[in-house]
Amino acid sequence: MLYIGADHRGYKLKEALKIYLRELNYVWEDLGAKELNPNDDYPDFALAVAKKVAENPEENRGILICGSGVGVDIVANKIKGIRSALCFDVKQAQMSRNDDNANILSLSADFISESLAKEIVKIWFETPFPGLERHARRIEKINKIEII
Repeated sequence: MLYIGADHRGYKLKEALKIYLRELNYVWEDLGAKELNPNDDYPDFALAVAKKVAENPEENRGILICGSGVGVDIVANKIKGIRSALCFDVKQAQMSRNDDNANILSLSADFISESLAKEIVKIWFETPFPGLERHARRIEKINKIEII
């Protein structure tokens, strides 16, 4: 399952990506913001998405959006089982899946265009984790240092 969330700064991009995801035949659940509210707080939406992805971190995926992308990425990576990647280009998105098996994609609404965000999302979903030994070994080391 795919979960998506954004604060007020990411709201417009989230709404555009929902349409795009529907065009790509992805099933998703929007965990907020459900309306544009300039007083909302990104940790609320990032936590909601990360918790849902963490219920089955090998199968579930998430997309988080805020102004810089940094805030939602930090929050998501606080949750055990989450490997969130803040991506600003297609190659970075591809590597986040190929090398790190990222299960949440964090995006910046302020620093990337809608068209680039769509490209990043598409390649992120299309890139499988091949499970090469060196990458699996590194992910296992990450799993061992999680404390929450």
